[in-house]
Amino acid sequence: METNNNQLHIFRTNVTGLCPNCALHKALSEYSGIDRWTIDHEDIDCVLRVETEILSADALITLLNHHGFECSELE
Repeated sequence: METNNNQLHIFRTNVTGLCPNCALHKALSEYSGIDRWTIDHEDIDCVLRVETEILSADALITLLNHHGFECSELE
């Protein structure tokens, strides 16, 4: 039996839109350790959800900040 140790991290961001060729879209899609991600652009907080087994919230915040976006974890 395979176990799933994924954690779901949820963030408030200022990412209002992403195209498939944007640097952040590519980074999230190709970043080792990110299993799945979505951004709800209809939500006022542009909520980013990331499933990962190994990455911390701080690492994900750093990734978004590196690409010029604001990001804070929602409780």
